[in-house]
Amino acid sequence: MDTSVSAMLAAVDEALRGHVASADPLVAEAARHLADAGGKRFRPLLVALGAQFGDPSSPQIVDAANVVELTHLATLYHDDVMDEAAVRRGAPSANARWGNSVAILVGDYLFAQAADLAATLGTEAVHLQAETFARLVHGQIAETVGPRGSDPIEHYLHVITEKSASLIATAARFGGLFSGARPEFVEALAGYGETIGIAFQLSDDLLDIASESVQSGKTPGTDLREGVPTLPVLYALADDDSDPAAVRLRELLSAGPITDDALHAEALTLLRESAAMKRARETVRTYAEEARARLAPLPAGEARRAMEALCDFMADRTG
Repeated sequence: MDTSVSAMLAAVDEALRGHVASADPLVAEAARHLADAGGKRFRPLLVALGAQFGDPSSPQIVDAANVVELTHLATLYHDDVMDEAAVRRGAPSANARWGNSVAILVGDYLFAQAADLAATLGTEAVHLQAETFARLVHGQIAETVGPRGSDPIEHYLHVITEKSASLIATAARFGGLFSGARPEFVEALAGYGETIGIAFQLSDDLLDIASESVQSGKTPGTDLREGVPTLPVLYALADDDSDPAAVRLRELLSAGPITDDALHAEALTLLRESAAMKRARETVRTYAEEARARLAPLPAGEARRAMEALCDFMADRTG
């Protein structure tokens, strides 16, 4: 299976270069920018693993993985504009290099390429991709407008479910669907994808706090510096612990973005040692275990073991 999955991912990368191409040299260069920068290719991996429960040699699998990855890349261009990001995957972001307008339009171009490719897979693929795109947009809007009176923790989990996990669920579903896997396997894969997708995003957020280096792909504590309220921060703010460290942490976090270096270092240290961080780690483990449970209808074998190993990885990667 390793060879099959590895070969499939190599084929996805090769096909991706063709799909980001354009007759316009500027569009081609800007569209290739993030594809060439690499990334985890987590979504194509789930397509490839899901395909192991049907016929993994189906010629539609590589196209299905590219629909998902093109959609993902498109969202990154738009995210960077909204976040005013200067760096993405260790390189200058598209908006920093070419400006916001070009970055937005290149994102739109990649969405169009994904839709065009989905059309070759049939109406169900088009429908699923459009439905997923709608969820991504709703998640981004929810993040942009904020909780609006709802519980901040519930709101945050809703945002990452829509904005991140929905596409990961579609990746796993596509793998089962386009390999001809049994319907109950396809549903199990989609459920697994959504739940492991939540664990994946949460563990990324925790890594931003827990990592001593740049293993998260960005400087530790970037979210704190930018005032992005991730789960450990929300847990800390909701805490009513009277312990001096907890009180001081709430005081620092409630001020919003922490740009002062000394205060940032203090907040990061307090957060790493806090009950809120421990609780956030437990939340990741809960989602990872739920994802494992979603695999129950699938037959035992290498593919299922690989998906279970992903659950362990998500639970353990933040300590």
